[in-house]
Amino acid sequence: MTTQRPAGLAGAGLAGELAEIVGGDHVRTDAGALETFARDATPLHRATPDAICFPGETREVAAVIELAAERGIPVVPRGSGTNLCAATVPHRGGIVLSLTRMNRLLELDAANMVAVCQPGVITARLGEAAAERGLLYPPDPGSRATSTIAGNVATCAGGLRGLKYGVTRDYVLGCEVVIGTGETLRCGGKLVKDVAGLDLTRLLCGSEGTLGVITELTVRLVPAAAANATGVAYFSDLADAGRAVSQILAAGVLPVTLEFLDHTCLETVEEFAGIGLRTDAGALLIFGQDGAAEAIAGDMSAMAEACAQNNGFGVEIADSDADAQELLEARRAVLPSLSRRAPLTILEDASVPRARLAEMVQRIDAIAAEHDLLIGTFGHAGDGNLHPTCVVDPAQDGVLQRVEQAFAQIFAAALELGGTISGEHGIGLAKRDHLRSQLGDAHMRLLTRLKAAFDPADILNPGKLAS
Repeated sequence: MTTQRPAGLAGAGLAGELAEIVGGDHVRTDAGALETFARDATPLHRATPDAICFPGETREVAAVIELAAERGIPVVPRGSGTNLCAATVPHRGGIVLSLTRMNRLLELDAANMVAVCQPGVITARLGEAAAERGLLYPPDPGSRATSTIAGNVATCAGGLRGLKYGVTRDYVLGCEVVIGTGETLRCGGKLVKDVAGLDLTRLLCGSEGTLGVITELTVRLVPAAAANATGVAYFSDLADAGRAVSQILAAGVLPVTLEFLDHTCLETVEEFAGIGLRTDAGALLIFGQDGAAEAIAGDMSAMAEACAQNNGFGVEIADSDADAQELLEARRAVLPSLSRRAPLTILEDASVPRARLAEMVQRIDAIAAEHDLLIGTFGHAGDGNLHPTCVVDPAQDGVLQRVEQAFAQIFAAALELGGTISGEHGIGLAKRDHLRSQLGDAHMRLLTRLKAAFDPADILNPGKLAS
């Protein structure tokens, strides 16, 4: 959808004022750039900004925010624009503040097992730099090859390793941030323990640019595992797979990978990738472990046995790294394979307690049938995070209204089962109308007061989350 906003909000001369701060080469107002930055990876939302600027250092970020606060101009911080909740769509116009120029890995401190980087560092690049020193940066969102580290922090991105290693917020030790007044704060640092004042670093994780603009990050690294292994098991239905997951965890095994694909995803991936998946199954479970080779062997055996004891069939552990990568490719291929089924792909997320995962998938299937939609569901079986993905032809009469109604019911079902409307994608524009249903009025009022403390002029990504 295209969002309507007041015309001429930023006023004439904005580009010139921004150029005085960041340099003329780093301000764009041409039609092509405005169209590019009118959208992110969320397909149903777009809105045109008044200008895009690309600061190169913290003082420039602060100066832009001071200007915007004085003039009442919205500022939307943005990295690579890979988010899936329309968090970086400038629906009130104003300035898109692209942080992609600030892309230096400032320090990799192996002794303290931390990295210090600017906000525009690509997530995969940080991971590669850590690996060169025998370390691991565990968060691994699906967009890691293009997403920026500060963008991951802004939405508290998750990924395939979330069950064992946690999500992005678990690795952010400190940051430099410019708040809505133009003031620059430093929070945390290279410290495992620090209880001096409130934990503003943690609060900024998942704040989607509504509280401040992160200009530097200090993130925790961990020792890289010596080895890893991957296996698969098929089930006639997801309920059996769910029972296998429960047995695995009850046995004291904490897998690095525990992913599922429903029947729709299985069929679609095999049609797309042709990697030999069994399409006679109702669900596929991908399980894996990392660590010391001896410990891995025991854990993989226990996971395979748990699958077999819960009616799993075709249970297989990869014999080599190449075979393991081929198995993981089934998970990575879900989204591109589904996108081939129809012109428009709408990927959402919701989470429920692990024990309710199969029930939630059944609810999604029933909702899809009710609205005559094709929805494939895949996700993280170990932490209850599902990705229902709808593929449609937007030219079909009334289909987008059916999609909106279906996802509203899916989010309501997640809440009914004790879950959340988003486990890792964020709220943005896409889910803001559902947030109050989860949090309640008192919680929303508190968020609004917190927002006002950080951003009294309400210029930072306004209209998102609480504002």
